[in-house]
Amino acid sequence: MKRILIINGPNLNLLGKREPEIYGNKSFEEYFEELVVKYSDTAILSYYQSNHEGYLIDKIQEVGFNFEGIVLNAGGYTHTSIALADCVSAVTSPVIEVHISDITKREPFRKLSYLEAVCRKSIMGHGLVGYDMAIDFLLQ
Repeated sequence: MKRILIINGPNLNLLGKREPEIYGNKSFEEYFEELVVKYSDTAILSYYQSNHEGYLIDKIQEVGFNFEGIVLNAGGYTHTSIALADCVSAVTSPVIEVHISDITKREPFRKLSYLEAVCRKSIMGHGLVGYDMAIDFLLQ
């Protein structure tokens, strides 16, 4: 069984409450329970969320050499954090970038992703199903 960590960055703890027209009505904790059941035969899923950049970096460093994959939705840090991109570059675990909305079709400042070049794959605009797609990619 592959060990996969899902990491969500700032404000993603507000899923289900924050801008439901963009992010939907379900909390990530609810959705994560569904993922655990769906992948129970093939993966051991863990979940971590923080609003703090350094904590995200610490967590990636903690698991990035011994987990079989990381699914990362860095939220707003996608567009600002060279430190997070450097961290992803430094670890050996494959990292898949996920965004619930299509960041290329939103505000101009969201079009830039510092993570895209250092992640194995980027998935965006598929809602929460993007997490399933990322896990499926890591399980191939």
